[in-house]
Amino acid sequence: MENSIISSAGSKHSRGEAFKRHLLKYKYAYLLLLPGLVHLILFRYVPMFGIMIAFQKYSPFLGFWKSPWIGLEHFQNMFSYKETWIILRNTIILSALQIAFAFPAPIILSLILNELKDGLFKRLSQSILYLPHFLSWVIVVGIVLILLRSDGFLNLLLQQLFHTEAIPILTSEGWFRPLIVAEVIWKEVGWGTIIFLAALSAVSPELYEASTIDGAGRFRKMWHVTLPGIRGVIVILLILKLGDVLDTGFEQSFLQMNSSNASVARTIDIYVFEQSIGGGGQYSFTTAVNLLKNIAGLILIWSSNRIAKKLGHNGIF
Repeated sequence: MENSIISSAGSKHSRGEAFKRHLLKYKYAYLLLLPGLVHLILFRYVPMFGIMIAFQKYSPFLGFWKSPWIGLEHFQNMFSYKETWIILRNTIILSALQIAFAFPAPIILSLILNELKDGLFKRLSQSILYLPHFLSWVIVVGIVLILLRSDGFLNLLLQQLFHTEAIPILTSEGWFRPLIVAEVIWKEVGWGTIIFLAALSAVSPELYEASTIDGAGRFRKMWHVTLPGIRGVIVILLILKLGDVLDTGFEQSFLQMNSSNASVARTIDIYVFEQSIGGGGQYSFTTAVNLLKNIAGLILIWSSNRIAKKLGHNGIF
């Protein structure tokens, strides 16, 4: 009995010493990690304490502890409003369009860049395609507004060439969603290729050599060697994308929303802003909306991860 206690204490001591040596060895790496870890805790985990107001009739003057508890009343009200279903529909449609068109865009671009033989032209193309990612949505939307307004460059060009009337692109409900998706592709497609090009570099050259011996052409190699080689990365990124299906971004849609396209432009994020700090003051209700949105994202990630594993792919957990 005494021997077991002594051996247990000795093993704990040895593990403690090993941990100290590990910290000393990688102390600079942990120092670099520390600011990000502090930021994560302060701005991601500490604010989760505020979730409790989703179950209260919260008043800033009463605070968290003195505001009256009302249980699930906000969640019941959420599903009783007709406006909720319209906003949910707008969000899902916009997110589905982005998954259908914006998600495959960097994959296609990566395949094209991977086929380029001229190294200088390839690097130059990558640099140019990356640049829009570093522009804020305010700048991107500002450029779009200047180009596409009624007296903008595009309409003036069309009037000069075809003598047509100005196309109300910015105030049309039909143009809003394609415009949003096109902007996302233009801004993020180059940046998204970084991951896929890194995955392509891991594909074994021997597979290409074997397919060449078998008489496969360029498109056959792409279909049977390149795409299967990055399939795991595609599945993981798709799972993460499905987790954000109710998060279509606030700035882009809000900056382009106006009285003419508001019926299709108002998404969950815009609705939460309007009903809280935008003047509505319904902090408890909007917290309940956000909580439900995040729960839905968690369920989508979990279910898509399980489906991916059942189909033989590696999931994210």
